[in-house]
Amino acid sequence: MPSIAHRVELPEIQGLRDIYRHEMNCQIIHDSIHTRPGWTQEYLLTDGGAKVGYGSVAVAGPWQADPSVYEFFVLPQSRGRTFDLFIALLKASGVSLIETQSNDPFLTIMLHAFAPTATSESILFHDKLTTTHVLSNAHFRRATPDDAPRIARYELDSGASWVVVFEGVVAGTGDILFHYNRPYGDIYMSVAEPFRKRGVGTYLVQELKRVCYEGGSVPAARCNPKNIASRQTLQRAGFVPCGHILKAAVSL
Repeated sequence: MPSIAHRVELPEIQGLRDIYRHEMNCQIIHDSIHTRPGWTQEYLLTDGGAKVGYGSVAVAGPWQADPSVYEFFVLPQSRGRTFDLFIALLKASGVSLIETQSNDPFLTIMLHAFAPTATSESILFHDKLTTTHVLSNAHFRRATPDDAPRIARYELDSGASWVVVFEGVVAGTGDILFHYNRPYGDIYMSVAEPFRKRGVGTYLVQELKRVCYEGGSVPAARCNPKNIASRQTLQRAGFVPCGHILKAAVSL
């Protein structure tokens, strides 16, 4: 019997996803969209009638106009059929785009084999170093309602839960997103233009990492490949690059 991919509901592939998440052992950027109604289409992969893997296609949100394969997994005993199974997924789904994080060994290999014009959307970072930066006249704390006018003044993120007050002014905001696979938390931050290149961002990221760990989570981060200042800030705060978010069109 040939390799086949057919549409199923999430519960039918959930066990396979658990194995995939275990093997990944890292932050999975698009993990949460599986449970968002209408955002994803799941495909069970079979070979000779046996269940051997799955594929996932994003079809809503940012992918509404450009449905994309974003997860692909094959059980160890069937990996000699990986290419055949991926072709079956492409044919069954009709999808012509792939989006993956480059530290995903399965889909990244398929992307470079079937979509050679890949471009990077984001650089991914994982935490490797504990830093102890001290910033004079700076205080890291939770945001309060009284901070709103100061945050608005510098067009910082009004929804962030944490701030750095520098020389009596709210100079930066940041927070941690937890809609990825546990235990990972995604750190983000912004610094007001007058306070950039003064160590505020590095101090803010360092303290957000601490909060993340104290809450029982593992910090991670990402930034635009062209944002040199952001990637330097992340590295000074102990983050190390570990991958890219790659996108490309399929060419069979």
